[in-house]
Amino acid sequence: MTEYEGKAAEVRDSLANVVDPELHMNIIDLGLVYHVAVDGKSAHVEMTLTSPGCPFGPYLLHQVNEAACKVEDIDEAQVDIVWDPPWGPDKMTEEARLELGFDI
Repeated sequence: MTEYEGKAAEVRDSLANVVDPELHMNIIDLGLVYHVAVDGKSAHVEMTLTSPGCPFGPYLLHQVNEAACKVEDIDEAQVDIVWDPPWGPDKMTEEARLELGFDI
């Protein structure tokens, strides 16, 4: 694992502290985070929302940015919302699906 891969894992761990206020679960378990990369002191996060009209989108973007920048040596974060692939219950951890009542 390279230094940047290790730092990306730290950012991902920090993102597990960001909770979707509507579903009351963290965005990692919900499968909303698709990709995390680090280049130098900058983190790049690709994520989605549960729906295009999610009223908490701006709030979540702010929280993701703050969580990424809490990681040591990360000074800035770029957070991009992507819609492909579309989010669905299949992206969640098994524990999250069970807790939310999805039995896929």
